[in-house]
Amino acid sequence: MSPDGDWDGLDDADVASSEILPIELQLTPDVCGVRLDKVLSTLVPQYSRSRLQQWIDGGHVSIDGEVAKGKMTVYGDEKVIIAPQPAPEDQAFAAEAMDLCIVHEDAAIFVIDKPAGLVVHPGAGNWSGTLLNGLLHYSPALSGVPRAGIVHRLDKDTSGLMVVAKTLVAQTDLVRQLQARTVKREYLALVWGTPNVSGKIDASIGRHPRDRIKMAVSENMTAKPAVTHFTRLATGALDGRPVSLMRCQLETGRTHQIRVHMQSIGFALVGDALYGKPHLTPVFPRQALHAQRLGLIHPVSGKACEWSSVLPQDFADLIARAGIAAP
Repeated sequence: MSPDGDWDGLDDADVASSEILPIELQLTPDVCGVRLDKVLSTLVPQYSRSRLQQWIDGGHVSIDGEVAKGKMTVYGDEKVIIAPQPAPEDQAFAAEAMDLCIVHEDAAIFVIDKPAGLVVHPGAGNWSGTLLNGLLHYSPALSGVPRAGIVHRLDKDTSGLMVVAKTLVAQTDLVRQLQARTVKREYLALVWGTPNVSGKIDASIGRHPRDRIKMAVSENMTAKPAVTHFTRLATGALDGRPVSLMRCQLETGRTHQIRVHMQSIGFALVGDALYGKPHLTPVFPRQALHAQRLGLIHPVSGKACEWSSVLPQDFADLIARAGIAAP
């Protein structure tokens, strides 16, 4: 995955503990003969089974005072103590001061309006100056949450709304919502050409077979399902070429999903140097893509929440040049 790629939390998101106190459990006879990791995943559902298994393997789970062994079964009368541990890689990044546009904050989540040009997560070539670094400075407690609470990404040059979890419990809940495809993510995109008024692109996305930087629509077994719904909002022209303002709604969040899907049906994004036509990219210095609307179920209150973001000035100026009124 490229360091600035979209990320929906399905492949990489995991949970680690931000709690200092150990978790104590008294097992009951109804779990007799069941494997320990399965028992713990049922009794402590706020943590993923894989993370619980890591803690068992790392010696951070004890049964009746003895270190638990991997894949052991229980009798049903034991006392289990779990000592939650953050993963080493979750502690590897430094806090850095930066201006963050926070449109919502409570005890469980942030909603951030990310500017274009900001990389979300450290990676090859971008080990500092990322959103993660800024989050750790703004809220040092996020050092105990995997990836500082990040559960999905926006490309470096895509602007707009992102949700960030402040606790492990909130992060696990948000990842599950993403897995269930219930998080509402709507984008505005300016594309070359005039697509149908509306449509649905249901095409799996995988790594490009010849260019490892790019993604592509693929039927390869390793490709992952991807679904994008689109609606044409308005048409205009740039440099004498037709363009269309599109609303794109994601069901999934694969790397570069909107960029790949729209290009696959013949309508590359304006300014997209990776997937567009090279002679057209100077019109705009980045892909014309903005995460305008975000909706989800609050992981604590259970209430439906929704936020929206205005177009950044460069995008607003671009559609004005195309003769399109701001949505």
